Amino acid sequence: MTEIAPSAFDALLLDRRPLLDLRAPVEFARGAIPGANSLPLLDDDERARVGTRYKTAGPDAALRLGHEIVSGPVREARLAAWCAWADAHPEGALYCFRGGQRSHIVQGWLAEAGRQVPLVTGGYKALRAHLLARLETLASAADVLVIGGRTGTGKTALIETLPRTLDLEGLARHRGSAFGRRVGGQPTPVDFENAVALRLLELHAEGDAPVVLEDESRNVGRLSVPPTLVETMGAAPLALVEMPLEDRVEVTLDAYVVGACAEHQAAAGETAGFEAFAAQLRDALARIRKRLGGERHATVSALLEDALARHERSGDVGGHRAWIGRLLVEYYDPMYDYQLEGKLDRVAFRGSADAVAEWIRARIDAG
Repeated sequence: MTEIAPSAFDALLLDRRPLLDLRAPVEFARGAIPGANSLPLLDDDERARVGTRYKTAGPDAALRLGHEIVSGPVREARLAAWCAWADAHPEGALYCFRGGQRSHIVQGWLAEAGRQVPLVTGGYKALRAHLLARLETLASAADVLVIGGRTGTGKTALIETLPRTLDLEGLARHRGSAFGRRVGGQPTPVDFENAVALRLLELHAEGDAPVVLEDESRNVGRLSVPPTLVETMGAAPLALVEMPLEDRVEVTLDAYVVGACAEHQAAAGETAGFEAFAAQLRDALARIRKRLGGERHATVSALLEDALARHERSGDVGGHRAWIGRLLVEYYDPMYDYQLEGKLDRVAFRGSADAVAEWIRARIDAG
């Protein structure tokens, strides 16, 4: 039977070869290789039963129980699903946790059904270890350029227009602001690390030109940026996007009001979506109440409620500009000024978004 050895893991990942994950749903939910499909040999309850039998009666008894569970119509149904997957993904490969019995059993059954599907030597555990090792190596050696700037300067939109970017907020499914939580939730920490590692691997394969990132803290939402990458970013040249306040208000309005409301309404319908959007803004404001201060929180909260009422009543989003402007000036800008003090020695360029983009492209073209 064909196996994919660790020496071929880079190629496997870079080619984005389809992967069939045979682990139980609970294992898959903790983290998987990006793009893998879950078609488990055993469901969660079945896996628990086999594990209990292993502990009480040993491996042979556990194996017999597994074959008893996945037999008859159950086996036929699962084999049909694996065959359909193999037919749809002729370049695919399969894995279980360690590349052991589950992988070999399914590979053998597929072979009997006329499908030759290679398995990953060492399974998910080996692929995960490989990604973590590559993450450490590539993050420490990367030539990095960091884009910074005040809240509302459109850094995320700028990142999306540039080549060779590592979009941590995109991979984390979270905009950096307290008001930027996205519909659908964040990935698990393991899935986030795997995605960052794979993106670094892809960038490394493309060449040695600088990698572009947005200036981030150690956390993006509830996810932690890998420490080695944090260290590399902390020593990298910084390009600051500068923009007038009134323009920053419009950028923020578009992203965190117009865009966020549309996301919620697309997911839940017009009425329920607006209610979810409004609750998100209220929750975000509540999270920063302590740092904002009681009096300012009350003022901004009142402005927010007026804006939401106007927005719901007539569809007019203009009222949101008042609370956005207050937060930018009285909350976000002082934090930015304080944080920038420790980074001034790294500032290599300042300018408009277009000027920063031109500067970064020139650095990338220079290699």
